[in-house]
Amino acid sequence: MNSYSIDVDRPSGPRWVNQSSHRAWLIDEASRLLDFYQAASINPEGGFFDLDDRGTPLPTGWPPASAPTRNLFQTTRIVHCFSLGHLLGRPGSSQLVDHGMRFLLNGHRDTEHGGYFWSNGYRSPLDTTKNAYGHAFVLLAASSAKAAGHPDADTLLADISGILDTHFWDEEFGAIREDFHRDWTPVETYRGQNSNMHLTEALMAAFEVTGDTLYLTRAERIATLLIKTATANNNWRLPEHYDERWAIDYEYGRDVFRPYGSTIGHWLEWSRLLLQLWSLKGRSDDWMKAAAIKLFDKSVTEGWSPENGGFYFTVGWDGKPVDKDRYWWPCTEGIGAAAFLADITGEARFEGWYRRIWDWCEQHLIDRQNGSWHHQLNDDLKPTNDPWYGKPDLYHSLQATLIPLLPTSGSVAHGLLHSGLKL
Repeated sequence: MNSYSIDVDRPSGPRWVNQSSHRAWLIDEASRLLDFYQAASINPEGGFFDLDDRGTPLPTGWPPASAPTRNLFQTTRIVHCFSLGHLLGRPGSSQLVDHGMRFLLNGHRDTEHGGYFWSNGYRSPLDTTKNAYGHAFVLLAASSAKAAGHPDADTLLADISGILDTHFWDEEFGAIREDFHRDWTPVETYRGQNSNMHLTEALMAAFEVTGDTLYLTRAERIATLLIKTATANNNWRLPEHYDERWAIDYEYGRDVFRPYGSTIGHWLEWSRLLLQLWSLKGRSDDWMKAAAIKLFDKSVTEGWSPENGGFYFTVGWDGKPVDKDRYWWPCTEGIGAAAFLADITGEARFEGWYRRIWDWCEQHLIDRQNGSWHHQLNDDLKPTNDPWYGKPDLYHSLQATLIPLLPTSGSVAHGLLHSGLKL
């Protein structure tokens, strides 16, 4: 199943992103995704519904809960995505941005202690944890909303920047602490690369809309700690879990957000983020470009199934697969990284991988019958639903359709704001 009659390692013809037909296909897919989530996502009680396979609200959201739940990462991602929709000139997008911004400021925000609750019920917060992952996405949502011209974006941006600076940022190590109780007492000594990776994305977006170089400096410090130091000295297998002194914890593993081993999709995500950071810093820090190439090459060597394609979720420290399920989001990150690398290096192999991953997504992940993308396949490439129930996420797949259309010099929002899309 993983053999091809067309040799994608030596792709023929012009790059797909230079063909108007492929660009139109990407726009169509972006519109189809936005249609799926725009139609049913707004929760009249505030925030957004998570959607099932057919685009119907899940009764208690994802992950399954005992009561109806609105999660911070979902609210922020919808604000981000429909800010992009607004920048695309898509009517109706601003309604979702307004709705999400109100809930961020009046629902998720803790008016007593500051910061943002991880999840909310209909009468009160369900999880009052102040989680680094969620706060990173608040910064991204604020930055994208500012790019889209939302009037409350500066308020949200100032608030979340202050919270990150006061409570999360650890100047000694150049990264953020992980999570706190409502009153800002620490929950644990754990430190995680995932939240710091997403903060790197958000810091670059914040720099683009404000010009404040502190955001960019902190993004570079995180990249230096996690990639130039930890990953480069770990045979280029990205360490996910650390203690409070940022010593790697090789045995740690808890759940889908903190799995054992190394997560292939994060190698691919860092590949693109490093190139974005390299570009924002004037394309002078060559270690970032070299690391981006190394991470991509490592991911397709160890992470792509040689039997039936797709990226494994996790591998162990020997490079062998641990969790063989295929989630949708590593493929979306592979598409973004391959698009960046093909443009920046001009090497045909990255164009080949760009085509290969899209081909595989069309065959196995994109759901032409019900909409959106299947979120999880087992090792036999059959849709499954543990832990991913339904189709709660728009963020990853939407960005995969837009990143290839834009310059490799910044974020999606910045690209849409300053370059527009030309078919």
